[in-house]
Amino acid sequence: MAERTLYFLFLVFSFLVLNGFFTRASSSSDLEALMAFKAKSDVSNRLSDWNSSSDPCSFSGVSCIDHRVSRLVLENLDLRGSFEPLTALTELRVMSLKRNRLSGHIPDLSSFTTLKLLFLSHNDFSGEFPASATSLARLYRLDLSYNNLSGEVPATVNRLTHLLTLRLEENRFSGSIPGLVLPNLQDFNITGNSFSGEIPKSFSSFPKSAFSQNPKLCGSPMESCKVLSNPTKPGSGGATASPVMPSGNPTVVSSSPSSLPVINSTPSHSENTHHNKTAKITPLALIAIILGDILVLIVISIFLYCYFWRNYSAKMREGKSSKLLDSEKIVYSSSPYPAQPGFERGQMVFFEGVRRFELEDLLRASAEMLGKGGFGTAYKAVLDDGNVVAVKRLKDAQIGGKREFEQHMEVLGRLRHPNVVSLRAYYFASEEKLLVYDYMPNGSLFWLLHGNRGPGRTPLDWTTRLKIAAGAARGLAFIHSSCKSLRLIHGNIKSTNILIDKTGNAQVSDFGLSLFGAPSSGSNAPRSNGYRAPESNDGRKLTQKSDVFSFGVLLLELLTGKCPSVVESGGPGCGYGGVVDLPRWVQSVVREEWTAEVFDLELMRYKDIEEEMVGLLQVAMTCTTAAPDQRPRMSQVIKMIDEIRGAEVSPSHDAVDSVSESPSVSEGTCGASQ
Repeated sequence: MAERTLYFLFLVFSFLVLNGFFTRASSSSDLEALMAFKAKSDVSNRLSDWNSSSDPCSFSGVSCIDHRVSRLVLENLDLRGSFEPLTALTELRVMSLKRNRLSGHIPDLSSFTTLKLLFLSHNDFSGEFPASATSLARLYRLDLSYNNLSGEVPATVNRLTHLLTLRLEENRFSGSIPGLVLPNLQDFNITGNSFSGEIPKSFSSFPKSAFSQNPKLCGSPMESCKVLSNPTKPGSGGATASPVMPSGNPTVVSSSPSSLPVINSTPSHSENTHHNKTAKITPLALIAIILGDILVLIVISIFLYCYFWRNYSAKMREGKSSKLLDSEKIVYSSSPYPAQPGFERGQMVFFEGVRRFELEDLLRASAEMLGKGGFGTAYKAVLDDGNVVAVKRLKDAQIGGKREFEQHMEVLGRLRHPNVVSLRAYYFASEEKLLVYDYMPNGSLFWLLHGNRGPGRTPLDWTTRLKIAAGAARGLAFIHSSCKSLRLIHGNIKSTNILIDKTGNAQVSDFGLSLFGAPSSGSNAPRSNGYRAPESNDGRKLTQKSDVFSFGVLLLELLTGKCPSVVESGGPGCGYGGVVDLPRWVQSVVREEWTAEVFDLELMRYKDIEEEMVGLLQVAMTCTTAAPDQRPRMSQVIKMIDEIRGAEVSPSHDAVDSVSESPSVSEGTCGASQ
């Protein structure tokens, strides 16, 4: 037995050593790549803080994840030559080399398997479209504008199914536009090239400015194309055919007069003869001509009806999806919002007097959607300076006037506690409302508890669950007691709103937004109604005791590993056990004295925790009592959880609200928001 233990420890030690070795080796290769690029391209020594004895993650313009370079933003630095040394940065996700003097062919990009954003505009690159770019399956933005690239754009660009931006303007590309099928494309521009032929219908929704300065392009939204008939084909009208056009398929040209082929204006002898024969039109022929014209008008009317009806139907079908796209404009945005008639410009308002960025910086940031909630969509945004923030875009919130919004934000922005996600800034305009929070790198309790359930998953251990429960309780108690005159509530406690910071501590997010929600009722309660207190379903106003009920459901979720009804339905692990009403199910099981059946099977591997689990179960059931007056205050809940954990209980717990005093929140501040 001892030999097996020693062997196991040896394997673990070997794994750790090898893992550390490979991590250091990968980090070292990134450093070598950056220094090689600096040596060749930084002729003006603009990257003066780059040196081989420093950590590459500390270099200007460089950001890292797990000690690997993941983001490289080197813009307007007079860099020259090729960036081929940078292709060794295999973990790169964002690369922007805009507004430099890089030249030559674009090197092989196939090693950038995780690249999402690539900006190479305003350089001197030459050669053809980089074929290797079509292998970047995760690419969202590709900007090659303002270079000297030439040749045709390959149809293999269709492989980039996630592409949102494709900018090729001001190059020397030629040939026809390939039949691209890029369903997510939002930003497209090929102006200032030599493209020719008809614009595919899939691009007709883009503005005319996206195709200008390509004189041989035609079709919507440019001028319509003219089809020249083949003069050698029987029955074709000789007067509409170009005598210089070769025989074969009809040729598509622009309808612009300057681009039409030259036709000899002097009629031939045979044409004069034909004209004389048809000079006198019989009544029968006249009727035939009129009927033909009517038929043509009917066909055109049917075509226009079908065309506009199809567009209308498509808009109706895509109503929800278009709303989603509108709510995700910030995702991987390459530029700020375009100027729109009546668009009100607001400004970023920062708390604690620290102005870190402007709205344009936020909208330029690479971002990814974290999730959608009852009041809008949350994103992770990585700014150009490497800072990471979480941005909540309020779309479904019912916000009154600007003054009311600002007053409420002033209160929320001053809440500072180790277990509450800090609101750092907000932006208000009639068209846009954003909240900026600290970013929590370890996700939410929901994903830790329910994500990837099954073989191979690392379950959430009991000690961590207790720690999260205690931290969330402290954060919620702080919110309840921080502003006594307002008696703040959270209003939406659930596992997706309990986030985990880099040290593993629980932090409560999305607090105070219930003020912007519609009055709840049993018929239109939000998706998270599995956490909602019974009184809220009767249309009664949410209170701090309603938060206590929701927190009790959260404790049951921690204990059972099951999702409350309806919350985030369809997510991993949700449906686990088929629970309809979690508090009612737990009460029925306990009533039948099958208490052991309540607990998560993943907790059964831990020994000597039964007493603690039963203790926390009793706390949860007390919190989920139907009568609000019988539920404890959050300060009392903290005390009960600390006793279960065996933590030293502070005498301040005996005071109802003193557990969460914050020097940064005064009663004057609270009063200002009334």
